[in-house]
Amino acid sequence: MISPLAYIHPEAVIGDNCEIGPFCYIDKNVVVGSGNTLMNSVTVLSGSRIGTGNTIFPGAVIGAIPQDLKFKGEETTAEVGDNNIIRENVTINRGTAAKGKTVVGNNNLLMEGMHVAHDVLIGNGCIIGNSTKIAGEVVIDDCAILSANVLVHQFCHIGSYVMVGGGTRTSQDVPPFTIAAREPVAYCGLNLVGLRRRGFKPETIEAIHNAYRIIYQNGNLLSERLDQVRSTVPAIPEVQYILDFVGNSARGIIHS
Repeated sequence: MISPLAYIHPEAVIGDNCEIGPFCYIDKNVVVGSGNTLMNSVTVLSGSRIGTGNTIFPGAVIGAIPQDLKFKGEETTAEVGDNNIIRENVTINRGTAAKGKTVVGNNNLLMEGMHVAHDVLIGNGCIIGNSTKIAGEVVIDDCAILSANVLVHQFCHIGSYVMVGGGTRTSQDVPPFTIAAREPVAYCGLNLVGLRRRGFKPETIEAIHNAYRIIYQNGNLLSERLDQVRSTVPAIPEVQYILDFVGNSARGIIHS
């Protein structure tokens, strides 16, 4: 079901059972998988790769060149996985030579007016609120929730199962399973509601909580705190994820 008022470049590849509304523009060097719905006035530019089962609302722009002065026209991509909901006026820029691609995984909800900059990597099952802006080369792990009007500085890492409060600005990494809010941004405890809704067992939540008690309430050097977590908290995968995340944080984690 392709509107006669849509423009599709002859070299674009369009899968089966797609609905493409009026005034959509699909450029060359674009691949759109099967079962996608592009409502009216969606723009899909060169280098875009869209999986299956996505719904893209009016005004969204996928694959525009990066808003980065070091970009010199290199061949890069903007890759969208499967079963995403991309609401009105969302913009997803393609990558630069830094990583070569911008990636949005599967089963994400990107709300109205939010921006995904060059070389961003978004995992699966994330919810990103209205007008939130994600700067270049940010990494967002699975099942993160970023509320409306959040600003994320370039190169930051956002962990899985976090809740970032509306209007928050962060230039540091947000560790997994936590709530980040306030001005300036701070660690506000565990995302208990989110963890329980996702089926985390009480003993797992307790281990996560104990790990962060040590990380955020102990005045020792960070390396000593991480060693204490290793020696006193059960070595479950979630705790190891915290240790790896905090230990490898290039920008440092948010403070309490």
